Amino acid sequence: MSPLFTAQTLISSAEDEEEEDDGQHDHNHRRFPSPHHQLLNISCPNIRPRHIFNPTIIRQDFEKEKPVVGVYVYLLNLGSQSKPYAYSYGCAGPVDYGPALAGDGVLPRGEFHPFAALHGGPKSQKALLADLASLVWSAYQVHLVPSLRIPVYFENSLVVQFIHIYASDDKDSNGLDWKLMEKSFMDEVNDGGLLLGDQSLNFKTYEVKYGDCPICSFAISRSVSSYTSRFLFDNYTLIVSEYLDSRRMHQILSDSADEFRRVAGLPEDNFGRVLPVYVFDLDYNTQLLLDRYHQSVAFRYMIVAVRTKSTQTVSDYSCNGRHMFIQTRKLERPLVGSILQSMWGVSPTHLLWSPRHNSTLVDYTWSVGQTPFGPFSESTSLSFVQKDAARRNVLLTSLNYSVTSALDVLESISAHGGDKFLLRQSRHVEFVQRWNVFKYKLDKAISAPSHFEMALYYLRSSDHDLYAMHSLVYHASQELEASLVCFNDPPFPWGSVSTSAVILFAVLYIYTKRDKLFRSKRKQF
Repeated sequence: MSPLFTAQTLISSAEDEEEEDDGQHDHNHRRFPSPHHQLLNISCPNIRPRHIFNPTIIRQDFEKEKPVVGVYVYLLNLGSQSKPYAYSYGCAGPVDYGPALAGDGVLPRGEFHPFAALHGGPKSQKALLADLASLVWSAYQVHLVPSLRIPVYFENSLVVQFIHIYASDDKDSNGLDWKLMEKSFMDEVNDGGLLLGDQSLNFKTYEVKYGDCPICSFAISRSVSSYTSRFLFDNYTLIVSEYLDSRRMHQILSDSADEFRRVAGLPEDNFGRVLPVYVFDLDYNTQLLLDRYHQSVAFRYMIVAVRTKSTQTVSDYSCNGRHMFIQTRKLERPLVGSILQSMWGVSPTHLLWSPRHNSTLVDYTWSVGQTPFGPFSESTSLSFVQKDAARRNVLLTSLNYSVTSALDVLESISAHGGDKFLLRQSRHVEFVQRWNVFKYKLDKAISAPSHFEMALYYLRSSDHDLYAMHSLVYHASQELEASLVCFNDPPFPWGSVSTSAVILFAVLYIYTKRDKLFRSKRKQF
């Protein structure tokens, strides 16, 4: 479910209030919202806020069926829309509404979801609108302006290497369909999404025997750790379980990348960006996850995934009071989400960077639906949230690089004495012209963030002006001539020394003549 958050709160006008006071209500004043907008249906019996559900289309269709001979049930099926939409039902779920990590399904951010308490008692309209605004703001941050996970620089060639490290000769492709994962991305590429400009995306598949790869067995053996869990059977029992430390595996595979490439027979791709995806298909009967919870973990330059012979397990996540099951043999969805994180810097829908807290917040409110992230979804398809974020992240990284590089130019000019001293008249005019053109292109790129191709054009064009300014400052600094100024001793301060000597002499004179000067005063006592 992909929301378009225009925050269309459908509140009655003052004229509707007067009509309600008179006991009348004109249904013709209600508008049925387009499915492209957010539709809020508040029909809980405990609250009666002024709202508009707009059943015009439904009422017109119902009137065609007169006389009514039965009960008509209308199912709202919005189907596939060309634009994003969402349907929010404010009273959905019990008090433990929503997903969570352990517990009864309470959202981990706060005590409970604000809309989960609507059925519990009356609520004022201001409080309801405050909760609605909070919900819309949260959705806006997650879907329209998601956080940038890692910097993503523009590369013409993008290559994803699927490296299947299998332990058993009987290779089971169920749950590890490379073609399905490739199709999830290539369908979007063919529709004009994900990529910018003349970028290309390629997928390559390699297979490595676990027994023929000593680095693989070394990485697994060194990364195995254990933890204890307490379960209530007849009594409380401690059970020791194993898991893989993803950071240790990442370190071993990074340090042995050249050796692994030689053992596995992987070609060297010196052009473009190459993302290796290491999938360990182990011949273990016990459960073995990464960092206790994950099937796949995305790093900046690689992805690590693992699966064993075990088919499913009960996770610590729960939704609506029911524990979630993880199909541990199915890796398509986790790998699609990991590729989005590492290749395009797309942040998972349950992670949000908060400048106020200076840390990452966890909120699974929007992780249920069409998203490849999180344990509450089984979809491998991409919504507009992921597709737009993939291209926007490249633009944001390029914009940040341009601004940072421009600041370096200004700092270099300041270090050489300023623009008036460093740049001569002709170069100063050229530098000002380049700076104004550079600023104009950045403004055009910022003003068109949703027009990705236009923004990319202006950002790449601004690189030429940035390079020209760097060249001007560099050549001007090379032409500066060093001058040697001899050091001269300052003149002797006769005036201050003479004044100090006179004051010192006066103090010494008074000290030596103190008995004679103060004799008359001592006689009085």
